[in-house]
Amino acid sequence: MAAGGRSISPLSTSILVIGLLYFAQSIFVPLSFSLFIIALVWPLQAALKRRMPQLLALLITLTVTIVVIVAVGSSVIWGFGKLGHWLIVNASRFQAIYADWTSWLDERGVAVAGPLANHFDVSWLIRFTQGVAGQLNGFAGFAILVFIFVMLGLLEVDDFNARLRSPAAQPYGEKILLANREIGTKLRRFMVVRSLASVLTGLVVWGFALVAGLELAAAWGTIAFALNYIPFVGPFIATIFPTLFAIAQFGSWQMALAIFISLNLIQFIIGSYLEPLLTGASLAISPFAVIFAVFFWSFMWGISGAFIGVPILIVFMVYCAQIPSSHWISVLLSADTSQFKKAES
Repeated sequence: MAAGGRSISPLSTSILVIGLLYFAQSIFVPLSFSLFIIALVWPLQAALKRRMPQLLALLITLTVTIVVIVAVGSSVIWGFGKLGHWLIVNASRFQAIYADWTSWLDERGVAVAGPLANHFDVSWLIRFTQGVAGQLNGFAGFAILVFIFVMLGLLEVDDFNARLRSPAAQPYGEKILLANREIGTKLRRFMVVRSLASVLTGLVVWGFALVAGLELAAAWGTIAFALNYIPFVGPFIATIFPTLFAIAQFGSWQMALAIFISLNLIQFIIGSYLEPLLTGASLAISPFAVIFAVFFWSFMWGISGAFIGVPILIVFMVYCAQIPSSHWISVLLSADTSQFKKAES
């Protein structure tokens, strides 16, 4: 009976933790993002503190952080705003082409698309736009809460590290301190590589859209830049949208197919060759683990979870590697073959 209880306890605990993270996401999502931001910007504040008072260093760090987030967020909102405006203006063109395609499918016995055509109209587009606007308004409150957490967290980092070094916290304190340092290094490298790849993807997609004559070239580049931060899923969505709009613009499935193949080729070269080359072995993660993290945290926390899913996976892997009993989990989730060689030796 006791043995059975011990075998069930970890599973029950995991279910309870997952349920807590899901139902209390209004707290845990901004908290996760704030910890993620703190890990990214802490070296800047630490460097500034050596030359100026702590509060002034904190003010500069927060200002730089806000400027970067606002700049990226504004470009994303602009891109999707241009897309939404074009969609509403050209809704009749979309509906006509969609009706022709569904009629063509109906003639060949594919009747499932017919009823959908009745819902693809301007009113649906307006409701969709209003829903996006509501989400943007909710993001303002989310951003304020993240800002408060980041500000308080940056003030607490030194004191927290001092408590981890205290004799009363040993030996776990030193292990947590080392793990946190490794996590910070990996998260910063992950974001630098991801940002470089996203900027490059956005520029290449923008240039390709100009050459192909696709309307809203700058918007497509901006959307590709933003969605590239979500592994696998984001780049795929960034190729679907231009393909659908190419159908409405050119009225040719051959041209739409060519654009779809070209955009996927761009995403493949940058995502499958350049990013791993820049990332190196230290951030080599199993592709299956990455996909699972993106979908799992998307289910838990929506778009926010899709964005932060891989950073959470990195944190999980680092902590598992620090504990001998769970080191095997880190090895299984990693795509670094050197870990297998170490284990064999």
